[in-house]
Amino acid sequence: MQSIFRLMLLSVIISFIGFITENIWLAFTKGYIDNRNMGLPTLPGYGVFVICFYLLFGFPTETRFTLSENQLFNSVVYFLLAFLTVSIGELLLGIFTEKFVGIIYWDYSWIPFHMTRYTSLPTSLGFACIIYFFMNHCFTPIMNLLSLLPDALLGPIAVILFTITCADNLYCYWIMYRTHDLYCRWRIHLFRKSTNSPVLYQ
Repeated sequence: MQSIFRLMLLSVIISFIGFITENIWLAFTKGYIDNRNMGLPTLPGYGVFVICFYLLFGFPTETRFTLSENQLFNSVVYFLLAFLTVSIGELLLGIFTEKFVGIIYWDYSWIPFHMTRYTSLPTSLGFACIIYFFMNHCFTPIMNLLSLLPDALLGPIAVILFTITCADNLYCYWIMYRTHDLYCRWRIHLFRKSTNSPVLYQ
């Protein structure tokens, strides 16, 4: 049971890392950062995706499948699986949001080698590299650190934080569904011609 709680808590941590990652991408490509349509600084989709990917495929050096005795070959297949699942996941989420919520969630049309507006070769390769690195170098150390939490605290903290992040995600999706618009609570422009200081838009 403790391993489940650690996975739930790790999912929350990854959700926060996903939030930071997307804002870094925004800062370099658009010149601003924002709330990423969420109320909390978390994107649960990242956390749930990585945990499910781990449960299905394991680690790059310890896969849950054995296609060959050559570990390098299995690692390459692992990377390709990350690439494919990211591409398909983005495509499904983008289409679902467009059809169900009535908004264009994101648009990669300006990126070379895009496949529809919701996925592209460069972004999928980038996410696959991040997943491969994280699963190879970060997953186990973080899980080991989480195991240091007393059992009496681990369960309640994991359940509460995981529930809050998922509830926030559902609530913000509901807002976007009702308004048929992105949920922008705040946006900080990092670069403006008229001033060098960040500007906060409420």
